[in-house]
Amino acid sequence: MAERRQDPVLTILQITDSHLHAAADSRMRGVTTYATFLAVLEQAQRDRRWPVHAILATGDIVQDESRAGYERFRAALEPLGVPVYSIPGNHDDPNLMGEILVGGRFQLGGELRAGPWSVVLLSTFLAGEDAGGLGPARLNGLKQALAAHTGQHILVAMHHHPLPMGSRWLDGVALRDAADFWQIIDAHPNVRGVVCGHVHQAADYTRNHVRFLSTPSTCAQFLPGSEFFALDERPAGLRWLELHADGSIETEVAWVPGAART
Repeated sequence: MAERRQDPVLTILQITDSHLHAAADSRMRGVTTYATFLAVLEQAQRDRRWPVHAILATGDIVQDESRAGYERFRAALEPLGVPVYSIPGNHDDPNLMGEILVGGRFQLGGELRAGPWSVVLLSTFLAGEDAGGLGPARLNGLKQALAAHTGQHILVAMHHHPLPMGSRWLDGVALRDAADFWQIIDAHPNVRGVVCGHVHQAADYTRNHVRFLSTPSTCAQFLPGSEFFALDERPAGLRWLELHADGSIETEVAWVPGAART
């Protein structure tokens, strides 16, 4: 079992959009998604930042809403011995996630609280929709979560992107009530960052002193800045997050060349 590092930095591995299937050898957009997922985990374990305090899985864990896909995800991560925090994406089945990705070191939604930091996990899932949304209940829940941690630095984790990515097709399936989301974020100056998946590409922006980060998929990537759907040639990726006691965020995207699209 991995030993948690005793240092003031909260280190998180973000993985996203693995799009696993019931069959381990299923391919999607030119890759065998389970193989690239395993390649990402293998590279992470060779990094100087391993072992991490937690793994953050920001949605689209399974493509075909299959029980076997979630069981395979859990089976791959459980031996690593670190906590795994998950949220649903538009391709996920939240009910199956609630059955399989909870218990032991696995948690669905909620928050990760460690020292001066809280990571708030926010579901943007809308049944039957590719776009995301929060709605009054989840927006109110976000307000309550942020108000409960006024003395801490906050990182908000979600699946759908709340800022435009500059791709017309992709921004059409973004977070629908992004304006309401940002209104709440702007009212809480202790929010240091927002991380998301969904967009299959890396981005790093700052909006009103809040860091916005999107993370590449563990399988195939979307071509940045494309008006219509197009794939990038970049391989699978992951994001390292190092959250410092002073509220600063040190982050790096790592690409996994051995998991290239064919």
